[in-house]
Amino acid sequence: MALLIILITCFMIILATSQPCQTPDDFVAATSPGHIIIGGLFAIHEKMSSEDYPRRPQIQKCVGFEISVFLQTLAMIHSIEMINNSTLLSGVKLGYEIYDTCTEVTVAMAATLRFLSKFNCSKETVEFKCDYSSYMPRVKAVIGSGYSEITMAVSRMLNLQLMPQVGYESTAEILSDKIRFPSFLRTVPSDFHQIKAMAHLIQKSGWNWIGIITTDDDYGRLALNTFIIQAEANNVCIAFKEVLPAFLSDNTIEVRINQILEKIILEAQVNVIVVFLRQFHVFDLFNKAIEMNINKMWIASDNWSTATKITTIPNVKNIGKVVGFTFRRGNISSFHSFLQNLHLLPGDSNKLLHEYAMHLSACTYVKDTDLSQCIFNHSQRTLAYKANTAIERNFFMRNDFLRDYAEPGLIHSIQLAVFALGYAIRDLCQARDCQKPNAFQPWEQIQSKCSKECSPGQMKKTTRSQHICCYECENCPENHYSNQTDMPHCLLCNNETHWAPARSTMCFEKEVEYLNWNDSLAILLLILSLLGIIFVLVVGIIFTRNLNTPVVKSSGGLRICYVILLCHFLNFASTSFFIGEPQDFTCKTRQTLFGVSFTLCISCILTKSLKILLAFSFDPKLQKFLKFLYKPILIIFTCTGIQVVICTLWLIFAAPVVEVNVSLPRVIILECEEGSIVAFGSMLGYIAILAFICFIFAFKGRKLPENYNEAKFITFGMLIYFIAWITFIPIYATTFGKYVPAVEIIVILISNYGILCCTFFPKCYVIICKQDINTKSAFLKMIYSYSFHSVSSIAMSHASLDFMNGNVTMTNLSSSGKSATWQKSKDLQAQAFAHTCRENTTSVSKTLPRKRISSI
Repeated sequence: MALLIILITCFMIILATSQPCQTPDDFVAATSPGHIIIGGLFAIHEKMSSEDYPRRPQIQKCVGFEISVFLQTLAMIHSIEMINNSTLLSGVKLGYEIYDTCTEVTVAMAATLRFLSKFNCSKETVEFKCDYSSYMPRVKAVIGSGYSEITMAVSRMLNLQLMPQVGYESTAEILSDKIRFPSFLRTVPSDFHQIKAMAHLIQKSGWNWIGIITTDDDYGRLALNTFIIQAEANNVCIAFKEVLPAFLSDNTIEVRINQILEKIILEAQVNVIVVFLRQFHVFDLFNKAIEMNINKMWIASDNWSTATKITTIPNVKNIGKVVGFTFRRGNISSFHSFLQNLHLLPGDSNKLLHEYAMHLSACTYVKDTDLSQCIFNHSQRTLAYKANTAIERNFFMRNDFLRDYAEPGLIHSIQLAVFALGYAIRDLCQARDCQKPNAFQPWEQIQSKCSKECSPGQMKKTTRSQHICCYECENCPENHYSNQTDMPHCLLCNNETHWAPARSTMCFEKEVEYLNWNDSLAILLLILSLLGIIFVLVVGIIFTRNLNTPVVKSSGGLRICYVILLCHFLNFASTSFFIGEPQDFTCKTRQTLFGVSFTLCISCILTKSLKILLAFSFDPKLQKFLKFLYKPILIIFTCTGIQVVICTLWLIFAAPVVEVNVSLPRVIILECEEGSIVAFGSMLGYIAILAFICFIFAFKGRKLPENYNEAKFITFGMLIYFIAWITFIPIYATTFGKYVPAVEIIVILISNYGILCCTFFPKCYVIICKQDINTKSAFLKMIYSYSFHSVSSIAMSHASLDFMNGNVTMTNLSSSGKSATWQKSKDLQAQAFAHTCRENTTSVSKTLPRKRISSI
C-alpha cells in the first residue's frame, strides 16, 4: 500500500512538471496560507519551453531552472517565516503566493491578474469598478519582479488598485516616476546612481574610448540613454553601442552575440566594454568570447556583477578583468541557517522545492562547480522523481552549494522588501483586527511607513535594525542642509562661500565682514584720531605764536617742533587706513606710513634728549662724548633712513595683501595679511630700540631744571609707549576677526597721545598759564641758580677730597706736636675751602651762563 502511494505521488509530480498548468492552482509555484497574503514574482526559469511563437492562448511549461532565483524565492519565504515567528505581527500570520514569471512579461501579467482577482471568489475573476477603494483582492501586496521590463508591465496593472509593489532588483530610473508608477516602491537605488558611478570610474581611470552592450527592452534602452549623457559629461567617447534581444526565447540571440563579438574584435582599440545585460546573456556572451580569445576590461552592472553562475564558466579568467557595482549587503546569517535546514521545509505546497530536489538527484555525482549548469541542462526536459529519502540526503549533502550561490545583495534586498511590508501591516493592524481579511485595503499600506518621514532639514539615520525602511530622523548639523523629505544624508554647503545653521533646508551666503566705517568702534576710534589731529594743530598754533619765548626755544626751535607735530599728524591720519574695506593700496600704506612717521618722531625726540643732556652736563668726559655724538640732522636722517630701508624691502619681497579669511563658520573676513611677520616685527622692533635709547637719555636728564626741562616728560612718554606695545603683542596674537585692525589702531592712538601729551602739553601749560616764568630774565635766573648749586656741589666735593688728603698727612706727624699742628691745619683748610668756593663761583658766573644759554 505504501509503495502504491509513493508511485502515485511520483506520477503526479512528473505530470505537474511536464505539462502546462491545467488550473489556476497549478500555476502557483509556492504557497502558504495566512491571514494576510503577499504575492511574489520571480523569474525562476529562464524561458518558455516553446521554441516558436505561441499559437494558442495558453501558458506553456517553463524550462531552464535558475538556482540563484530559486534562492531568492527561499529568501522571501524565510523572511515571512521570520516575521511570523517574531512579535512584529502578534496574532497575525502572513501567507504567500509565489509565481514563476519564466522571464516573460506575458506570464507575469497572468500572475498579476490572479493577484487582482477578488478575494474568496470561486470564479477567480477581476471585477471592473470605477472606484477600487473598497475592493478586496487576493493579495495585499506584491514583491518583484526582478527585471525592470517585467516590473513596469506588472506595475501598470497594479496601479489600477494602487496595490503596493516592492521591487528588490528593478533599477530602471523610470520606475522612480510616481506619476506613472504611484504604487511602486523598491529597496535598491535607481540606475541613475550606478551609471553616474560607472562614468566617473571610467573617467578617473583614463579610459575615453569604450563600447556598450545592452538589452533591447526598456531597462536596456533607458540605461543606454542615461549612460550616454553621463559619458559626455565626463568626456568619454563611445565607439559602439550594441543591443541583444531581451529574452532567451528569441531565436536570434545567438546570432547577435556572434555579431557583437566580431565587432569587438574589429574595434581593437576598444579595451573597455560596459555591459547592461542579464545573467543568462552574460553567460552565453562570455562562453563565446572565451572561445574567440577575447580579453577585455568589462564594466558590470548590478544585474550580474556578483552572479555565481558567471564565475563558474570554464576558463572565465581568460575573459579579462571585470569591475562591477552591486547592491548594499546586509546580515544574511539567518538565511544561511535556514538553508541548512531546507530539507525540513514542508514541501506539499512548494513545487519549486520538489523540482529542485529532482534536479539535484539527477546531478548527484556532479561537482559543485558544475552543479548549477547540470541542473539547468536537466531542467530542459522531463525528469524522473526519486524517493524522499534520497532527496533529503542530497539536500543535506549540498547545503554548501546553495550557500555559495546566494547573492548577499539581492537576498538582503528581498528581506528588506518583506520587512517593509511587515512594518506597514503592523501600523495598520494596531487599531484593527487583521485576522479578518477585510481589515484594510492594499492601497492603505502605501500611506503606512515604519518611520515617519524626515522633513527638509533632517536626514535618515538607520536604527540598529538592518531594515532601511526603519530609521530615525536626525537634524542636519551646521554647514549641512537637506531640501527634500526622507533624504538619506545631508548635503554639505560650500564652506568657503556659504553656511547653514543646524536643521537647515538651504545654504546661506556668508556675510563679508571687515572694520566698516559705520561700525560703532570704528567711529569712536576715528573721533579720537580727529581729536588728536586737532590737538596737533592747536599745539602748532600756540608754538608759532610764541616762537621767541624760552619754552619754545628750549624745545629745539620751531623746525624740530613742526617735524614732530607733522609726525603726530601722520600717525593719527594713518589710523584711517585700518578702517574700511581692505585694498592692496591701504594694506601696503598703513603700516609703512605709521612705521616711517613714528620713527621720524622718535628720532627727533632722541636728538632733543641728547641736547638736554649735553646742555646740563658738567662732566668733561661725558660732555666731550655728547658733543661728538650730537649731530641732529645726521641722527634724524640715519635713524629714519634705516626704517625706510626696512619698509622698502618689506614692500618689495613680501608686501601686505588682502586676504579672504573663510575659516569662520558664518562670515568671510576681509583682512590685510602682513606678508611677512619677520618684516612686521622688524619694523616695530626697530622703533622699540630707538624708543629705548631715547628713554635712557631722557632718564639721565630727568633732574635738570623743571620749568624748561622736558626730559622727565619724555621718559614718561616712552614708558607709555612701551606699556602700550608690550600689551599689544599678546592681544594682537590672540584676537581674531574683523576687530584685529582696531587693536593696532588703539595701540597707535595710546602711544601717539602719550608722546604728544608728554612732549607738548606741559610746555603749552607754561606758555598759557605761567607766562611769568616764560621770560628771558626768569630763564637766566633759573640757569644761574642751577649752575650755582651744581658748582657748589662740585666745590664741596673737592674740599672734602682735600680734607681727606690732609687728614692722611696729619697721621704722619709726631705725637709730641699733635694738638698744635691739628689746629693750624684746620685753619688753613677752612681758608682754602672759602677761597675755592669764591674762585669757582666767580669763574662759573662769568662763563657758564653764557655757554649754557647758547647751548640751549
